[in-house]
Amino acid sequence: MSPRRPGSPSIPLPWAAALFLALGVERDLALPEVQKQVRSRTEAEICVQCPGSVRNLSEVALYCKQTPELMLHARCCLNQKGIILGLDLQNCSLKDPGPDFAQAHTAVIIDLQANPLKDDLANTFRGFTQLQTLILPQDVNCPGGINAWNIVTTYTNYQTCQGQRNLCNSTGDTEICPENGSCVSDGPGLLQCICADGFHGYKCMRQGSFSLLLFFGILGSTTLSISILLWGTQRRKAKAS
Repeated sequence: MSPRRPGSPSIPLPWAAALFLALGVERDLALPEVQKQVRSRTEAEICVQCPGSVRNLSEVALYCKQTPELMLHARCCLNQKGIILGLDLQNCSLKDPGPDFAQAHTAVIIDLQANPLKDDLANTFRGFTQLQTLILPQDVNCPGGINAWNIVTTYTNYQTCQGQRNLCNSTGDTEICPENGSCVSDGPGLLQCICADGFHGYKCMRQGSFSLLLFFGILGSTTLSISILLWGTQRRKAKAS
């Protein structure tokens, strides 16, 4: 056994490692489970896209404080699972909501007022089927138009779009989707037709499961044929030169 150097730690290495590990585990246990979920799901994403936090008197803050199980984190209102139910991005100098905006598709209320947003936001809210209250700058129309909402109210500096309508139920067109498809809401003013089980393709007219093996087989053989043709063409040009 080699002699211990002067000034070296008196705790053996295995015990020191165990001590540091125990301290780390204790610190992790002290961190509330909700906060750990929030940090892992929302950090550096849509909730922190804009500096600051939700304003105390904003509609998102009022909504979040009505339910004890909800909590405010940066610009978001979250449930105990870290799912976004409210988003406050007002006064963030946004020309568009940004690429991370789709992370808030579960939101019930969103505030985007006091931003220089472009007017056409229809596709921006694709998939936002739970959205019931949307606050926008006064000069930006509600996505989907007034027919996509139950109430549209215009104020001096902003407007609110409330009560998202399901166009599948409000159009009155029973043939909006093909016979073997069903209509599903896809956000304000948006809908999509989903093929019934066992049907696929154009207007859901093809019956049976979609054969991936056949599709990729045809695609692969076509690609191979084109590659051989191009290779032969290049060879002939090389010999001719």
